[in-house]
Amino acid sequence: MPSTPLDSHLFRDMFGTPAMRAVFSDEALLGRYGEAEAALARAEAKVGVIPADAARAIDAASRGLRFDMERMKRETENVGYPILPLVHQLADAAGEAGRFVHWGATTQDIMDTATVLQLRAALDLVAADIEALRGILAGLAAKYRDTPMAGRTHLQQALPITFGYKAAVWLSSMDRHAERLEQLRPRVLMGQFAGAAGTLASLGDKGLEVQAAFCAELGLAQPPITWHVARDGFAEAVGFLGLVTGSLAKVATDVMLMMATEFGGEAQEPFVKGRGGSSTMPQKRNPISSELILATAKAVRQQAGLMLDAMVQDFERATGPWHLEWMAVPESFILSSACLHHAKFMLGGLVVDADRMRANLGLTGGLIVAEAVMMAAAPKLGRQRAHDVVYDACRAAITSGRSLADALGEVPEVVEALGGREGVERRCDPANYLGLAPQMVDRVLSGRGAE
Repeated sequence: MPSTPLDSHLFRDMFGTPAMRAVFSDEALLGRYGEAEAALARAEAKVGVIPADAARAIDAASRGLRFDMERMKRETENVGYPILPLVHQLADAAGEAGRFVHWGATTQDIMDTATVLQLRAALDLVAADIEALRGILAGLAAKYRDTPMAGRTHLQQALPITFGYKAAVWLSSMDRHAERLEQLRPRVLMGQFAGAAGTLASLGDKGLEVQAAFCAELGLAQPPITWHVARDGFAEAVGFLGLVTGSLAKVATDVMLMMATEFGGEAQEPFVKGRGGSSTMPQKRNPISSELILATAKAVRQQAGLMLDAMVQDFERATGPWHLEWMAVPESFILSSACLHHAKFMLGGLVVDADRMRANLGLTGGLIVAEAVMMAAAPKLGRQRAHDVVYDACRAAITSGRSLADALGEVPEVVEALGGREGVERRCDPANYLGLAPQMVDRVLSGRGAE
C-alpha cells in the first residue's frame, strides 16, 4: 500500500511524473541489472573470456526473463543487495550457460552501471523539460521586452524594469543549466566494472579490455580508474537538480508575490476552474503550481545534501553511505520532474497584466524615478546640488501626497535644468527610465539564437 506522496495514488502526480517514475521503477531497475549482466557477457565473449555460445544464451535469457518478484524481495532482504538474487534467477534461465553469468564482476559493478543507465534516461527527460522551459521563457521575454513594471529590491519599489527583462533573467539561468547538463554527462555517464576491490584482478590481463568492451556495449564512457568509492559523479547529478529546481523556486516566488492581492495580480497562474480554490473562501485563487514548485525544490535540496554525505565512503568499498544513494537518486529525480512539470504548466499559461504593472509603477507618484530626475539635472546643477534639490522635492511630495512632478514643478532651478515643465513630466515617467533592460533582453535572446 502506498505510504508517501511519491507513490501515493492521490499525490504522486503532484510530486512526480509517470515518465520519471517509470525510469526508477522496480521493473525498470531489474531490467537495467539484466541489461548490464547481458552486456558483460557479450563483452567477455568478444574478448575471449567466456564462450560465445554462453554469451548468446545469457543475453537471450536476460531479454526473456520474468523475475519472480517475491523471491527477489525475500532474497534481497536476506542478502542485503539485489544482485545475487538476480544472478540466481538469470543463471537458472540461462541453463548451462548460467555458470558464466556475472563472471569477474562484483555487486556494485552491476548496481552502479544500472544506476548510470537510469541516470542517462532521467537526464534526457530533464533536458527535454529544460528546453521546453527555455522556449516558454524566451517567448515571454520577447513579448514583454518593453512592458514596464516596478523593479523591487528588499520588497520595495526600486527602479523601473520590464517584465521581459525579468523573464530574460529567469531564462538566463535555464540557459546555464542546459549548458551544465551537457558538461556533466561525460563525468556521470561512465560504466562501472572493476571486480571485488576495483583492481580487475580476477580477469588477469584481460580486465581493462573487458571493461572497455562492456562500456562500449552500453554506450557509456570507460572510466580511467574504478569509482566504487569516488561518488562525485552521482553527487554532481543530484546537485545539478538542486540548481535547476532552485532556479525554478525563485521564479515561483516571484510569481506568487505578483499574484498577491496587494500587488494587484501583476501576473497570475493559468486559470483552471477549481484550481487553487478554497474550501471556505470562494474568492480565493491560490498559487498551487508555485507552491508545489517550492515544495519539491526544497525536498530536492535535502537530497543534494544527502548525496554529499554519501560521498564520505570508507576504504575501497563503502558501508552505509552507499545505501543513501538508493534513496536520494530516485527521489531527487522524481521530485525534480514534478518541479519542472509544474513550471512548464505555470509559465506556459502565465497571465500577465501589463496595465496593473503600469498602475503599480505609479503608486509612488514618480518617486521611483527620483534617480532619473537627479541625473538629468546634474549636468547643469552639479551632482550634489541636484541630489539635494531632488531629495527635498521627494520629501515634499511624500508629506503633501503630491506627485514628484508637481513638487519639482515648484522648484524653478530644476524646471529650468530639465528643459521646462514638459521635461519634468518626461523625466518623472517611469517608462522613460528603463535603463538597458530591453537591450539586455535582446542579448539573452540573441545568445540563445546563436546556439
